[in-house]
This record gives sequence, C-alpha cells and structure tokens, in this order.
Amino acid sequence: MYYFIGIKGTGMASLAIMLNDLGHEVKGSDLDKHFFTEDLLREKGIEILNFNPENIKEEYTVIIGNAFLEDFPEVMAARAKCTCYRYHEFLGVLMRDYKAVSIAGSHGKTTTTTMCKSVFEKFAKTGYLIGDGQGHLEKDSEYLCVESDEFRNHFHEYYPEDAIITNIEIDHVDFFKDEDDYFASYQKFVDQVKENVLYFGDDKWCKKLSITNKNGYSFGIEETNDFYPRDLKESAKGVEYDLIYKGQFLKHFVLPFVGRHLVIDSLGVIALAYIKGFDLEMVEEALSDYHGPKRRYVIEEYRNSIFVDDYAHHPTEVKVTLEATKLRYPDKKIIAIFKPHRASRVLHFANEFKEALLKADKIYLLDFTSIDDKQDGTDIDINYLSNMIDGSIVLSEDEEGAKMLAENGDAVYVFMSSKDIYNIAGWTKKYL
Repeated sequence: MYYFIGIKGTGMASLAIMLNDLGHEVKGSDLDKHFFTEDLLREKGIEILNFNPENIKEEYTVIIGNAFLEDFPEVMAARAKCTCYRYHEFLGVLMRDYKAVSIAGSHGKTTTTTMCKSVFEKFAKTGYLIGDGQGHLEKDSEYLCVESDEFRNHFHEYYPEDAIITNIEIDHVDFFKDEDDYFASYQKFVDQVKENVLYFGDDKWCKKLSITNKNGYSFGIEETNDFYPRDLKESAKGVEYDLIYKGQFLKHFVLPFVGRHLVIDSLGVIALAYIKGFDLEMVEEALSDYHGPKRRYVIEEYRNSIFVDDYAHHPTEVKVTLEATKLRYPDKKIIAIFKPHRASRVLHFANEFKEALLKADKIYLLDFTSIDDKQDGTDIDINYLSNMIDGSIVLSEDEEGAKMLAENGDAVYVFMSSKDIYNIAGWTKKYL
C-alpha cells in the first residue's frame, strides 16, 4: 500500500494515479476542502482520508508532500514506523525504469510537459506526470514525460535521458540566495541529463548553461538559435511559421496557439521530437489536437462574458497571461483577479507584479490562504501589494466578493493563482 500525505497536491495526485495505474494499492490524506485534483483521484477509486496520525500503518510505504514539514503529525507517525520518501525522492527512483524526459524551467513546465506527452504518445507508449493532477504510467511504457520542479533543488533527484529547459528566471526566493545560486541549481540538473538538452536560447541564463558529454540544442524566436521560426505570423486564431534548423528549412507549421509563450513552449517539444527522429507531420498533428492542462488558460464562455482560469503565480506568468488575453480579446474589458502564493514571492517581486497586473483594465486582489504561504516568516498581507497599485481592490473570497466582481458586467474575467481561486469564479456567474 502506498499512502500519500497531501494527496491532493498537484504532483502528488499525478503520482498517486500513476501508481494506481501500475496496479498498486493507493490511498492518502488531505484537507477536507475541495481541490480540483481530487476529482480524478475519486474517479480512479483512490480513497482520500482526513489527516490523522492513526491513518498510518507500519506496512505502508509513505510518500510525503512537499508542503508538510517534519513536525506534521502524520509525517512524524510515518517516519516512526514506515518506509518514507519525499515526493521528489520517490519520483527520481521511478524514473530510472523508463526513458525519462524532464521538462524544467521557471515558467511553462506544465504546458510544455502536456505538449510533450501529446507528441510522444503518437510514436510510442508514453507515461506522464503533469503538475495539474494528471498522471499515467504502464509497466511497458517506453517514455516517461515528467514535469521537473526546481523547488528546493528537488529536480536534483532526477537523471533523465533528455531535458527541455523552458527558461531560467529566479523564483522561490525564500530558498535560493540570488540569481547565481538559482542558476547553479539548473546547471547541476543539466549535468545529470544523459543524452540531449534543449534550452530556450533567447534566455540570458539558459545561454550560460555548460552542456558537456551530451548534445545541446537551442530553440527560440531569435535566428541565432539552432531551431527557430522564420516568417512567424501570429493572430487571434493561431500561429504559422517555417521551422528552421541550423539554416535548413524543415517544415511549415500551422498551429492553433495564441500567445508567444505557447509558440516558444511548442518549439522546444518540436525540436526534441526532431532530434528523436519523429515524423514532423505527425508532430504537427499531435500539437493541433493538443488540449491545454487543467488550470492553464482554461476558457469558458458564459453569457456575454469570458472566464479564464490560469495557474499564473509569478509576475512573468501574470504578464504573458494578460498579454495573451488582450491579443485574443482586443475589444473586451479585461478584469484581473489575482491570488498570490507565498508572501516571500510577493515581497521580492512586488514591483514586477504591479507592472504585470497593470496590463488589465481593472485589478482585484485576494489574500493568501495556503498552508505554506508564510512558512518562511515573511509577514505581509495582500494590502502590501494593493497599496502599490492605484485603483486595485482587495476582494473578499466569498459571495459578497463575487457580487462586487459581477458589477463589471460583460467582460473577460481572468482568474490567476496557483491556489484554489476557482470557487469565486463560480459564485460570480450567479450574479452576472
């Protein structure tokens, strides 16, 4: 029996489903509050309990979520009588049995991993772990596409065959000392990759990576990259371009992606597929049928309004989400609703969050509520950010807050957070 402490966590839910697919008994515990990842867990028949140290039996193998410290009661009970792994430790062991492809980077990991599995499963049996609660694995899977997080150096447990690095922009400032320390973490990870490293060559830090004893390829918009799009045309309906590799035309691509970030993410996947010898016509077909991951720019039309649900929680992600929204809906009023994760991130990037959010026509802010938002001791609330942004409104996360939002009438409502922001979206629809 595998027991997960914090089973509703995005990566934890994915891993639990993978072990269930492999035929193992799986159960776990978490808060009673509904989280979007639990729906698929329940579909799979995986039992979810409330936290209680008495849940832990000595015959269990226990996998501990990253949000839970060593003094958490269930963690203490598990350490006393069970074989235990942290999430990233167990995943590192599991990856050894497959041709693993790691997708790492400050932004775009989930989207790129979803694209990668969509392409690879066209050519071979492919497992995947995606940070939106989706996972799948079979014993005879050949490839395993894994979202690989730099949080507290966790991806140092992974030794993949191939890796895609989407970008390197400092984050997790409660742990990493500075940009050099953050970069060093990526360099160590790259050193562990066995065969191919594909990296975003327009990123100043990615360019500094030392790639030895393996193959390195750059991708990006600039023509200095190994892979780049020539004659790139973007519109509110999609993108098309000629794919160039080291000066040689490979194929004309037409893809239904809106937003430069999606173009870049897909380039990394296409480049790896080409290096692997995959047929590019089939790659285009796979990407044309691609459906984005959960909570990554999910669009719902409701009456005369648009609701967008996105996982953006770093200022760069907020910026590209709002830019993509303005491109897609140039004639509509854009309403940003943002709930941050980690007080230390808001404190460090306050000016960047301000500039990103100002791309919206109106800004609403929700306060921190997560178990790990203030673990590092940073003592600020949402008013710290609100006071920096003229005209921003701090919103209560309840039906009264939803009524206030609905007063904006017909608009594009962009809900952005890595936490559970979607409830207020549902309430808002009642009052439109």
